[in-house]
Amino acid sequence: MGKFKLYNVDLKNLAPGVHEFDYLLENKFFVDIDGDQVQKGKVKVHLTVKRSSVMFEMNFQIEGVVMVPCDRCLDDMEIPIDTHNRLVVKFGKEYAEESDEVVVIPEDEGAINLAWFLYEFIALAIPMKHVHAPGKCNKTMSSKLKKHTARSTDDGDEEYEDESVDEDITIDDDVSTATDPRWDGLKGLLENDNN
Repeated sequence: MGKFKLYNVDLKNLAPGVHEFDYLLENKFFVDIDGDQVQKGKVKVHLTVKRSSVMFEMNFQIEGVVMVPCDRCLDDMEIPIDTHNRLVVKFGKEYAEESDEVVVIPEDEGAINLAWFLYEFIALAIPMKHVHAPGKCNKTMSSKLKKHTARSTDDGDEEYEDESVDEDITIDDDVSTATDPRWDGLKGLLENDNN
């Protein structure tokens, strides 16, 4: 954790009241943390710590951009990050995560390292599906993808309708209209019930 000393917050020595911290997470942070979702980015974090007699309430305002691979063409693309997260820290005998928002740290240590929490907050703010806007994907990769993709006419993925991949794919009529005979039998049972 030597790489992440900057993200240590000494809670034991914080006076009661509100304290503010600012962090700038750049490419080195993401490379050092070695997470599998983000390797590049520039993100500003504003942290407000409110100490009460029994706990520390941490509020994170996180804004910036991260680079992630496009799900379609694998080229890097920017994803804007704008999220607000909350973490409650309490002292106890040993480290424990009581819930997504509540962490217990050993009182004798009295400090918490926020590096992994910051990374997780950012990773959770990234949409599950990330693709370039229509027409912005790598043309070479899109044409290879089109060449190796079999799609039916009722896929319904409108985002996939990219100019570089928009050509119709020919589907053999015999294959597209053939149904499994078991389904035909089930349809017959359903029709008998309706009559």
